[in-house]
Amino acid sequence: MAEKSRGDYTILNIVSGLGGYAINFVLGLVCRMAFTRVFSAEYLGINGLFSNVLGMLSLAELGIGSAIVYALYAPLAKKDNEKIATLVKFYGKCYRVIALVVLCVGLALIPFLDLIIKEKPDIQENYYLIYLIMLFNSVSGYFFAYRSSLLVAAQRNYIITLVSNVVIIVQNALQIAAIFLFENYIVYMLIASVCGMLTNIIASEIAKKEFPCIKTKKPAPLEKEEKRSLVRNVRALTINKVGGLLVNSTDNIITTFFDGLATTGLASNYTLLSTSINTLLNIVFNSINASVGNHNALETKENKLALFNSINLANFWIFGWAAIGIFVVSGDVVSVMFGAEYVMPLEIPLIIAVNFYMVGMQNAVWTYYNTQGLFRRGRYVSVITAVINIVLSIVLGKLFGLFGILLATAVARLFTNTWYSPYAVFKYGFDLPARIYFVRYIRYAVLLVATGGLCYFICSFVSFAPVINMIIKFIVCCIVPNAVFLLCFFKSKEFSTLKNFVISFLGKFKKIIKR
Repeated sequence: MAEKSRGDYTILNIVSGLGGYAINFVLGLVCRMAFTRVFSAEYLGINGLFSNVLGMLSLAELGIGSAIVYALYAPLAKKDNEKIATLVKFYGKCYRVIALVVLCVGLALIPFLDLIIKEKPDIQENYYLIYLIMLFNSVSGYFFAYRSSLLVAAQRNYIITLVSNVVIIVQNALQIAAIFLFENYIVYMLIASVCGMLTNIIASEIAKKEFPCIKTKKPAPLEKEEKRSLVRNVRALTINKVGGLLVNSTDNIITTFFDGLATTGLASNYTLLSTSINTLLNIVFNSINASVGNHNALETKENKLALFNSINLANFWIFGWAAIGIFVVSGDVVSVMFGAEYVMPLEIPLIIAVNFYMVGMQNAVWTYYNTQGLFRRGRYVSVITAVINIVLSIVLGKLFGLFGILLATAVARLFTNTWYSPYAVFKYGFDLPARIYFVRYIRYAVLLVATGGLCYFICSFVSFAPVINMIIKFIVCCIVPNAVFLLCFFKSKEFSTLKNFVISFLGKFKKIIKR
Protein backbone atom coordinates (compact mmCIF):
# COMPACT_ATOMS: atom_id res chain seq x y z
CA MET A 1 0.00 0.00 0.00
CA ALA A 2 1.36 3.42 -0.99
CA GLU A 3 2.33 5.71 1.86
CA LYS A 4 -0.09 8.54 2.40
CA SER A 5 1.05 12.06 1.55
CA ARG A 6 0.86 15.15 3.77
CA GLY A 7 -2.25 16.21 1.85
CA ASP A 8 -3.87 12.78 2.28
CA TYR A 9 -3.45 12.94 6.05
CA THR A 10 -4.83 16.47 6.18
CA ILE A 11 -7.91 15.42 4.22
CA LEU A 12 -8.50 12.34 6.36
CA ASN A 13 -8.15 14.41 9.53
CA ILE A 14 -10.59 17.07 8.33
CA VAL A 15 -13.21 14.72 6.86
CA SER A 16 -13.26 12.34 9.82
CA GLY A 17 -13.49 15.25 12.23
CA LEU A 18 -16.23 17.15 10.44
CA GLY A 19 -18.31 14.08 9.59
CA GLY A 20 -18.39 12.69 13.10
CA TYR A 21 -18.79 16.07 14.74
CA ALA A 22 -21.84 16.95 12.63
CA ILE A 23 -23.63 13.93 14.09
CA ASN A 24 -22.38 14.61 17.60
CA PHE A 25 -23.37 18.25 17.42
CA VAL A 26 -26.98 17.33 16.67
CA LEU A 27 -27.05 14.61 19.33
CA GLY A 28 -25.39 16.95 21.81
CA LEU A 29 -28.09 19.57 21.28
CA VAL A 30 -30.82 16.96 21.69
CA CYS A 31 -29.14 15.77 24.89
CA ARG A 32 -28.89 19.35 26.17
CA MET A 33 -32.57 19.98 25.34
CA ALA A 34 -33.54 16.86 27.27
CA PHE A 35 -31.29 17.97 30.12
CA THR A 36 -32.92 21.41 30.43
CA ARG A 37 -36.38 19.85 30.40
CA VAL A 38 -35.59 17.62 33.38
CA PHE A 39 -32.87 19.39 35.39
CA SER A 40 -32.71 22.97 36.65
CA ALA A 41 -30.25 25.63 35.46
CA GLU A 42 -28.22 25.06 38.63
CA TYR A 43 -27.17 21.64 37.33
CA LEU A 44 -25.73 23.37 34.26
CA GLY A 45 -24.07 25.87 36.54
CA ILE A 46 -22.41 23.32 38.79
CA ASN A 47 -21.19 21.34 35.78
CA GLY A 48 -19.64 24.48 34.28
CA LEU A 49 -18.15 25.52 37.62
CA PHE A 50 -16.49 22.19 38.35
CA SER A 51 -15.25 21.95 34.75
CA ASN A 52 -13.48 25.27 35.28
CA VAL A 53 -12.05 24.24 38.65
CA LEU A 54 -10.72 20.97 37.25
CA GLY A 55 -9.52 22.77 34.15
CA MET A 56 -7.24 24.72 36.45
CA LEU A 57 -5.77 21.42 37.66
CA SER A 58 -4.62 20.60 34.15
CA LEU A 59 -1.85 23.08 34.89
CA ALA A 60 -0.13 19.97 36.13
CA GLU A 61 0.22 18.86 32.50
CA LEU A 62 2.90 21.57 32.30
CA GLY A 63 2.93 21.75 28.52
CA ILE A 64 4.62 18.35 28.29
CA GLY A 65 2.16 17.19 25.61
CA SER A 66 2.95 20.00 23.16
CA ALA A 67 6.68 19.73 23.80
CA ILE A 68 6.73 15.96 23.20
CA VAL A 69 4.59 16.21 20.06
CA TYR A 70 7.00 18.83 18.72
CA ALA A 71 9.96 16.59 19.63
CA LEU A 72 8.34 13.65 17.79
CA TYR A 73 8.09 15.41 14.41
CA ALA A 74 11.73 14.71 13.43
CA PRO A 75 12.02 11.03 14.53
CA LEU A 76 8.67 10.25 12.89
CA ALA A 77 9.82 11.83 9.63
CA LYS A 78 13.09 9.85 9.82
CA LYS A 79 11.31 6.68 11.01
CA ASP A 80 13.68 6.51 13.97
CA ASN A 81 11.78 3.89 15.98
CA GLU A 82 14.23 3.85 18.85
CA LYS A 83 13.91 7.59 19.40
CA ILE A 84 10.12 7.38 19.12
CA ALA A 85 10.03 4.67 21.78
CA THR A 86 12.37 6.66 24.02
CA LEU A 87 10.25 9.81 23.86
CA VAL A 88 6.98 7.93 24.40
CA LYS A 89 8.38 6.09 27.44
CA PHE A 90 9.60 9.39 28.92
CA TYR A 91 6.21 10.92 28.17
CA GLY A 92 4.41 8.05 29.95
CA LYS A 93 6.48 8.45 33.12
CA CYS A 94 5.76 12.18 33.19
CA TYR A 95 2.03 11.65 32.86
CA ARG A 96 1.81 9.09 35.63
CA VAL A 97 3.35 11.65 37.96
CA ILE A 98 0.93 14.27 36.65
CA ALA A 99 -2.06 12.00 37.35
CA LEU A 100 -0.95 11.63 40.97
CA VAL A 101 -0.46 15.40 41.36
CA VAL A 102 -3.90 16.18 39.88
CA LEU A 103 -5.55 13.62 42.16
CA CYS A 104 -3.90 14.97 45.32
CA VAL A 105 -4.55 18.62 44.52
CA GLY A 106 -8.12 17.84 43.41
CA LEU A 107 -8.87 16.11 46.70
CA ALA A 108 -7.24 18.94 48.65
CA LEU A 109 -9.62 21.46 47.02
CA ILE A 110 -12.78 19.77 48.33
CA PRO A 111 -12.95 21.74 51.64
CA PHE A 112 -12.78 25.01 49.68
CA LEU A 113 -15.74 24.40 47.33
CA ASP A 114 -18.12 26.02 49.83
CA LEU A 115 -16.17 29.28 49.53
CA ILE A 116 -17.15 29.51 45.86
CA ILE A 117 -20.67 28.10 46.20
CA LYS A 118 -21.91 30.45 48.89
CA GLU A 119 -25.55 29.26 48.71
CA LYS A 120 -26.44 25.58 48.72
CA PRO A 121 -27.58 24.71 45.16
CA ASP A 122 -31.11 23.44 44.57
CA ILE A 123 -30.09 19.95 43.43
CA GLN A 124 -30.94 16.52 44.77
CA GLU A 125 -27.48 14.99 44.49
CA ASN A 126 -24.52 15.69 46.74
CA TYR A 127 -22.33 18.11 44.77
CA TYR A 128 -19.19 16.72 46.41
CA LEU A 129 -19.96 13.37 44.77
CA ILE A 130 -20.42 15.14 41.41
CA TYR A 131 -17.04 16.79 41.88
CA LEU A 132 -15.35 13.46 42.70
CA ILE A 133 -16.75 11.84 39.55
CA MET A 134 -15.46 14.72 37.42
CA LEU A 135 -12.08 14.54 39.19
CA PHE A 136 -11.86 10.84 38.34
CA ASN A 137 -12.54 11.67 34.68
CA SER A 138 -9.69 14.18 34.67
CA VAL A 139 -7.19 11.88 36.36
CA SER A 140 -7.92 8.74 34.34
CA GLY A 141 -7.18 10.42 31.01
CA TYR A 142 -3.53 11.00 31.92
CA PHE A 143 -2.77 7.28 31.88
CA PHE A 144 -3.47 7.06 28.14
CA ALA A 145 -2.81 10.52 26.68
CA TYR A 146 0.88 9.94 25.91
CA ARG A 147 0.16 7.19 23.36
CA SER A 148 -2.67 9.12 21.71
CA SER A 149 -0.33 12.09 21.21
CA LEU A 150 1.93 9.88 19.11
CA LEU A 151 -0.93 9.53 16.62
CA VAL A 152 -1.37 13.32 16.62
CA ALA A 153 2.31 13.92 15.85
CA ALA A 154 2.12 11.33 13.05
CA GLN A 155 -0.73 13.30 11.36
CA ARG A 156 -3.22 10.56 12.25
CA ASN A 157 -5.66 12.64 14.23
CA TYR A 158 -8.41 11.02 12.18
CA ILE A 159 -7.97 7.76 14.10
CA ILE A 160 -8.52 9.42 17.46
CA THR A 161 -11.35 11.50 16.01
CA LEU A 162 -13.18 8.48 14.62
CA VAL A 163 -12.89 6.58 17.91
CA SER A 164 -13.97 9.61 19.92
CA ASN A 165 -16.94 10.39 17.67
CA VAL A 166 -18.29 6.83 17.70
CA VAL A 167 -18.05 6.65 21.50
CA ILE A 168 -19.62 10.10 21.96
CA ILE A 169 -22.54 9.10 19.73
CA VAL A 170 -23.14 6.11 22.00
CA GLN A 171 -22.64 8.30 25.08
CA ASN A 172 -25.19 10.91 23.98
CA ALA A 173 -27.75 8.24 23.10
CA LEU A 174 -27.32 6.57 26.50
CA GLN A 175 -27.47 9.88 28.35
CA ILE A 176 -30.68 10.94 26.59
CA ALA A 177 -32.27 7.63 27.56
CA ALA A 178 -30.97 7.90 31.13
CA ILE A 179 -32.34 11.43 31.57
CA PHE A 180 -35.90 10.32 30.88
CA LEU A 181 -35.69 6.87 32.47
CA PHE A 182 -33.93 7.75 35.74
CA GLU A 183 -33.95 11.58 36.01
CA ASN A 184 -30.74 11.15 37.99
CA TYR A 185 -27.71 13.37 37.39
CA ILE A 186 -25.25 10.84 38.88
CA VAL A 187 -26.28 8.21 36.31
CA TYR A 188 -25.84 10.86 33.60
CA MET A 189 -22.30 11.59 34.87
CA LEU A 190 -21.30 7.93 35.23
CA ILE A 191 -22.19 7.26 31.60
CA ALA A 192 -19.80 10.07 30.60
CA SER A 193 -17.08 8.57 32.83
CA VAL A 194 -17.33 5.08 31.35
CA CYS A 195 -17.40 6.38 27.78
CA GLY A 196 -14.43 8.67 28.42
CA MET A 197 -12.40 5.75 29.73
CA LEU A 198 -13.42 3.64 26.73
CA THR A 199 -12.25 6.31 24.27
CA ASN A 200 -8.85 6.57 25.93
CA ILE A 201 -8.32 2.80 26.12
CA ILE A 202 -9.23 2.21 22.46
CA ALA A 203 -7.03 5.09 21.20
CA SER A 204 -4.13 3.81 23.29
CA GLU A 205 -4.45 0.27 21.92
CA ILE A 206 -4.58 1.58 18.34
CA ALA A 207 -1.40 3.61 18.95
CA LYS A 208 0.38 0.45 20.14
CA LYS A 209 -0.78 -1.40 17.03
CA GLU A 210 0.22 1.42 14.65
CA PHE A 211 3.62 1.86 16.31
CA PRO A 212 4.66 -1.53 17.72
CA CYS A 213 8.10 -0.09 18.45
CA ILE A 214 6.74 1.58 21.60
CA LYS A 215 6.08 -1.80 23.19
CA THR A 216 8.65 -4.10 21.56
CA LYS A 217 11.80 -2.01 21.53
CA LYS A 218 13.81 -1.35 24.66
CA PRO A 219 14.27 2.41 24.49
CA ALA A 220 17.54 4.11 25.36
CA PRO A 221 17.48 6.96 27.88
CA LEU A 222 17.20 10.50 26.57
CA GLU A 223 20.47 12.31 26.03
CA LYS A 224 21.25 15.20 28.38
CA GLU A 225 20.94 17.85 25.68
CA GLU A 226 17.57 16.48 24.56
CA LYS A 227 16.32 16.55 28.14
CA ARG A 228 17.54 20.11 28.55
CA SER A 229 15.78 21.17 25.34
CA LEU A 230 12.58 19.47 26.44
CA VAL A 231 12.77 21.07 29.88
CA ARG A 232 13.25 24.53 28.35
CA ASN A 233 10.26 24.06 26.04
CA VAL A 234 8.14 22.61 28.84
CA ARG A 235 9.03 25.52 31.11
CA ALA A 236 7.94 28.03 28.46
CA LEU A 237 4.77 26.10 27.67
CA THR A 238 3.98 25.82 31.38
CA ILE A 239 3.97 29.58 31.79
CA ASN A 240 1.79 29.96 28.69
CA LYS A 241 -0.57 27.28 29.97
CA VAL A 242 -0.89 28.89 33.39
CA GLY A 243 -1.92 32.16 31.79
CA GLY A 244 -4.27 30.53 29.30
CA LEU A 245 -6.09 28.54 31.95
CA LEU A 246 -6.40 31.52 34.26
CA VAL A 247 -8.05 33.41 31.38
CA ASN A 248 -10.30 30.60 30.15
CA SER A 249 -11.14 28.82 33.40
CA THR A 250 -12.03 31.64 35.77
CA ASP A 251 -15.14 33.21 34.20
CA ASN A 252 -17.55 30.58 35.57
CA ILE A 253 -15.92 30.71 38.99
CA ILE A 254 -16.19 34.51 39.21
CA THR A 255 -19.74 34.47 37.75
CA THR A 256 -20.83 31.92 40.35
CA PHE A 257 -19.27 34.00 43.11
CA PHE A 258 -21.03 37.23 42.06
CA ASP A 259 -24.28 36.04 40.45
CA GLY A 260 -24.76 32.43 41.60
CA LEU A 261 -25.01 29.05 39.88
CA ALA A 262 -28.25 29.91 38.05
CA THR A 263 -26.62 32.70 36.04
CA THR A 264 -23.67 30.43 35.27
CA GLY A 265 -26.15 27.82 34.03
CA LEU A 266 -28.02 30.31 31.81
CA ALA A 267 -24.78 31.54 30.28
CA SER A 268 -23.64 27.96 29.67
CA ASN A 269 -26.31 27.48 26.99
CA TYR A 270 -24.77 30.32 24.99
CA THR A 271 -21.22 29.18 25.62
CA LEU A 272 -22.29 25.64 24.66
CA LEU A 273 -23.22 26.93 21.22
CA SER A 274 -20.07 29.00 20.78
CA THR A 275 -17.87 26.22 22.14
CA SER A 276 -19.53 23.66 19.86
CA ILE A 277 -18.94 25.86 16.83
CA ASN A 278 -15.38 26.58 17.94
CA THR A 279 -14.69 22.87 18.34
CA LEU A 280 -16.11 22.17 14.89
CA LEU A 281 -13.99 24.85 13.25
CA ASN A 282 -10.87 23.93 15.19
CA ILE A 283 -11.10 20.43 13.74
CA VAL A 284 -9.98 21.95 10.44
CA PHE A 285 -7.09 23.92 11.92
CA ASN A 286 -5.93 21.17 14.27
CA SER A 287 -5.94 18.79 11.31
CA ILE A 288 -3.34 20.85 9.45
CA ASN A 289 -0.90 21.41 12.33
CA ALA A 290 1.40 18.49 11.56
CA SER A 291 1.23 19.22 7.82
CA VAL A 292 2.18 22.86 8.41
CA GLY A 293 5.07 21.68 10.59
CA ASN A 294 6.25 19.51 7.72
CA HIS A 295 5.81 22.43 5.29
CA ASN A 296 7.85 24.75 7.53
CA ALA A 297 10.70 22.23 7.58
CA LEU A 298 10.92 22.03 3.78
CA GLU A 299 9.76 25.29 2.18
CA THR A 300 11.23 28.78 1.70
CA LYS A 301 10.16 31.73 3.84
CA GLU A 302 8.20 33.17 0.91
CA ASN A 303 6.18 29.98 0.56
CA LYS A 304 5.67 29.80 4.33
CA LEU A 305 4.27 33.35 4.36
CA ALA A 306 2.03 32.68 1.36
CA LEU A 307 0.55 29.62 3.07
CA PHE A 308 0.11 31.58 6.31
CA ASN A 309 -1.81 34.36 4.53
CA SER A 310 -4.13 31.83 2.91
CA ILE A 311 -4.77 30.06 6.22
CA ASN A 312 -5.35 33.43 7.88
CA LEU A 313 -7.96 34.38 5.27
CA ALA A 314 -9.74 31.07 5.82
CA ASN A 315 -9.47 31.75 9.55
CA PHE A 316 -11.17 35.13 9.21
CA TRP A 317 -13.81 33.86 6.80
CA ILE A 318 -15.11 30.98 8.89
CA PHE A 319 -14.68 32.50 12.35
CA GLY A 320 -16.03 35.88 11.23
CA TRP A 321 -19.05 34.21 9.65
CA ALA A 322 -19.63 32.11 12.78
CA ALA A 323 -19.24 35.13 15.09
CA ILE A 324 -21.99 36.97 13.20
CA GLY A 325 -24.23 33.93 13.57
CA ILE A 326 -23.55 33.72 17.32
CA PHE A 327 -24.44 37.39 17.77
CA VAL A 328 -27.57 37.45 15.61
CA VAL A 329 -29.04 33.94 15.92
CA SER A 330 -27.97 32.39 19.24
CA GLY A 331 -30.78 33.99 21.26
CA ASP A 332 -33.36 32.44 18.93
CA VAL A 333 -31.58 29.08 19.07
CA VAL A 334 -31.62 29.13 22.88
CA SER A 335 -35.30 30.08 22.88
CA VAL A 336 -36.28 27.25 20.54
CA MET A 337 -34.00 24.59 21.98
CA PHE A 338 -34.14 25.29 25.72
CA GLY A 339 -37.04 27.69 26.31
CA ALA A 340 -37.65 31.45 26.37
CA GLU A 341 -36.74 31.59 30.07
CA TYR A 342 -33.11 30.79 29.14
CA VAL A 343 -32.75 33.76 26.77
CA MET A 344 -30.37 36.49 27.97
CA PRO A 345 -30.03 40.17 26.93
CA LEU A 346 -28.48 40.90 23.51
CA GLU A 347 -25.22 42.19 24.96
CA ILE A 348 -24.39 38.68 26.25
CA PRO A 349 -24.30 36.96 22.83
CA LEU A 350 -22.53 40.06 21.46
CA ILE A 351 -19.62 39.86 23.91
CA ILE A 352 -19.51 36.04 23.57
CA ALA A 353 -19.22 36.53 19.79
CA VAL A 354 -16.41 39.07 20.29
CA ASN A 355 -14.45 36.67 22.51
CA PHE A 356 -15.13 33.82 20.09
CA TYR A 357 -13.79 35.84 17.16
CA MET A 358 -10.71 37.11 19.03
CA VAL A 359 -9.69 33.59 20.04
CA GLY A 360 -10.56 32.12 16.64
CA MET A 361 -8.52 34.69 14.75
CA GLN A 362 -5.43 33.48 16.60
CA ASN A 363 -5.62 30.00 15.06
CA ALA A 364 -3.37 30.65 12.08
CA VAL A 365 -0.90 32.47 14.34
CA TRP A 366 -0.85 29.71 16.95
CA THR A 367 -0.40 27.06 14.28
CA TYR A 368 2.83 28.73 13.15
CA TYR A 369 3.82 29.69 16.69
CA ASN A 370 3.80 26.01 17.72
CA THR A 371 5.07 24.39 14.52
CA GLN A 372 8.01 26.81 14.37
CA GLY A 373 8.94 25.95 17.96
CA LEU A 374 8.57 29.51 19.29
CA PHE A 375 7.59 28.23 22.74
CA ARG A 376 9.96 30.47 24.67
CA ARG A 377 8.94 33.70 22.94
CA GLY A 378 6.52 35.78 25.00
CA ARG A 379 6.06 33.09 27.60
CA TYR A 380 4.98 35.64 30.21
CA VAL A 381 2.38 37.36 28.01
CA SER A 382 -0.37 34.87 28.87
CA VAL A 383 0.29 35.37 32.58
CA ILE A 384 -0.08 39.14 32.12
CA THR A 385 -3.33 38.46 30.23
CA ALA A 386 -4.57 36.36 33.15
CA VAL A 387 -3.73 39.01 35.75
CA ILE A 388 -5.48 41.74 33.76
CA ASN A 389 -8.47 39.45 33.19
CA ILE A 390 -8.92 38.51 36.86
CA VAL A 391 -8.57 42.10 38.11
CA LEU A 392 -10.92 43.50 35.46
CA SER A 393 -13.39 40.62 35.96
CA ILE A 394 -13.70 41.45 39.66
CA VAL A 395 -14.10 45.19 38.99
CA LEU A 396 -16.40 44.94 35.97
CA GLY A 397 -18.23 41.93 37.44
CA LYS A 398 -19.31 44.06 40.40
CA LEU A 399 -20.47 46.83 38.06
CA PHE A 400 -22.05 44.94 35.16
CA GLY A 401 -22.38 41.31 36.26
CA LEU A 402 -21.88 38.60 33.64
CA PHE A 403 -21.40 41.09 30.80
CA GLY A 404 -18.59 42.82 32.71
CA ILE A 405 -16.83 39.51 33.36
CA LEU A 406 -16.94 38.55 29.69
CA LEU A 407 -15.91 42.06 28.63
CA ALA A 408 -12.88 41.85 30.92
CA THR A 409 -11.72 38.73 29.08
CA ALA A 410 -11.95 40.51 25.71
CA VAL A 411 -10.07 43.58 26.96
CA ALA A 412 -7.33 41.46 28.54
CA ARG A 413 -6.80 39.55 25.29
CA LEU A 414 -6.84 42.70 23.17
CA PHE A 415 -3.96 44.30 25.06
CA THR A 416 -1.76 41.20 25.28
CA ASN A 417 -1.65 38.02 23.19
CA THR A 418 -3.85 39.39 20.39
CA TRP A 419 -0.90 41.53 19.32
CA TYR A 420 2.12 39.72 20.78
CA SER A 421 1.64 36.24 19.25
CA PRO A 422 1.52 37.52 15.64
CA TYR A 423 4.42 39.86 16.44
CA ALA A 424 6.52 36.87 17.55
CA VAL A 425 5.58 34.77 14.52
CA PHE A 426 6.44 37.52 12.04
CA LYS A 427 9.60 38.74 13.78
CA TYR A 428 11.14 35.40 14.73
CA GLY A 429 9.42 33.04 12.29
CA PHE A 430 9.22 35.05 9.07
CA ASP A 431 11.84 37.76 9.78
CA LEU A 432 9.29 40.36 8.71
CA PRO A 433 7.66 43.39 10.40
CA ALA A 434 4.43 42.49 12.19
CA ARG A 435 2.62 45.53 10.75
CA ILE A 436 1.98 43.41 7.64
CA TYR A 437 -0.27 41.25 9.79
CA PHE A 438 -1.88 44.05 11.80
CA VAL A 439 -2.94 46.08 8.74
CA ARG A 440 -4.73 43.01 7.43
CA TYR A 441 -6.20 42.24 10.88
CA ILE A 442 -7.73 45.74 11.14
CA ARG A 443 -9.18 45.50 7.63
CA TYR A 444 -10.75 42.16 8.52
CA ALA A 445 -12.19 43.59 11.76
CA VAL A 446 -13.75 46.61 9.97
CA LEU A 447 -15.27 44.35 7.35
CA LEU A 448 -16.65 42.04 10.05
CA VAL A 449 -18.30 44.87 12.00
CA ALA A 450 -19.89 46.26 8.82
CA THR A 451 -21.15 42.84 7.72
CA GLY A 452 -22.41 41.94 11.19
CA GLY A 453 -24.24 45.27 11.42
CA LEU A 454 -25.87 44.64 8.05
CA CYS A 455 -27.05 41.17 9.14
CA TYR A 456 -28.43 42.55 12.41
CA PHE A 457 -30.26 45.34 10.56
CA ILE A 458 -31.88 42.91 8.13
CA CYS A 459 -32.84 40.48 10.90
CA SER A 460 -34.36 43.27 13.01
CA PHE A 461 -37.35 43.17 10.64
CA VAL A 462 -37.93 39.46 11.33
CA SER A 463 -40.80 38.98 13.77
CA PHE A 464 -42.61 35.67 13.50
CA ALA A 465 -42.87 32.48 15.57
CA PRO A 466 -39.61 31.53 17.33
CA VAL A 467 -38.78 28.63 14.98
CA ILE A 468 -39.46 30.75 11.86
CA ASN A 469 -37.34 33.58 13.29
CA MET A 470 -34.45 31.20 13.88
CA ILE A 471 -34.62 29.74 10.37
CA ILE A 472 -34.86 33.11 8.59
CA LYS A 473 -32.04 34.66 10.62
CA PHE A 474 -29.88 31.59 10.05
CA ILE A 475 -30.41 31.86 6.28
CA VAL A 476 -29.60 35.59 6.33
CA CYS A 477 -26.42 34.96 8.32
CA CYS A 478 -25.38 32.28 5.86
CA ILE A 479 -25.98 34.26 2.67
CA VAL A 480 -24.97 37.84 3.54
CA PRO A 481 -21.53 37.30 5.15
CA ASN A 482 -20.40 34.80 2.51
CA ALA A 483 -21.60 37.04 -0.32
CA VAL A 484 -19.80 40.06 1.15
CA PHE A 485 -16.58 38.14 1.81
CA LEU A 486 -16.63 36.61 -1.68
CA LEU A 487 -17.11 40.04 -3.24
CA CYS A 488 -14.17 41.44 -1.26
CA PHE A 489 -11.66 38.61 -1.71
CA PHE A 490 -12.38 36.69 -4.91
CA LYS A 491 -9.54 38.45 -6.80
CA SER A 492 -6.92 37.98 -4.07
CA LYS A 493 -4.01 35.50 -4.20
CA GLU A 494 -5.10 34.03 -0.87
CA PHE A 495 -8.57 33.26 -2.18
CA SER A 496 -7.10 31.69 -5.32
CA THR A 497 -4.92 29.45 -3.14
CA LEU A 498 -7.91 28.45 -1.01
CA LYS A 499 -10.00 27.75 -4.10
CA ASN A 500 -7.26 25.53 -5.52
CA PHE A 501 -7.00 23.77 -2.16
CA VAL A 502 -10.73 23.04 -2.12
CA ILE A 503 -10.58 21.68 -5.68
CA SER A 504 -7.55 19.54 -4.78
CA PHE A 505 -9.25 18.50 -1.53
CA LEU A 506 -12.32 17.25 -3.38
CA GLY A 507 -10.20 15.43 -5.94
CA LYS A 508 -8.06 13.68 -3.34
CA PHE A 509 -11.10 12.92 -1.23
CA LYS A 510 -12.67 11.06 -4.16
CA LYS A 511 -9.45 9.09 -4.64
CA ILE A 512 -9.23 8.18 -0.96
CA ILE A 513 -12.86 7.03 -0.96
CA LYS A 514 -12.22 4.81 -4.00
CA ARG A 515 -9.21 3.09 -2.39
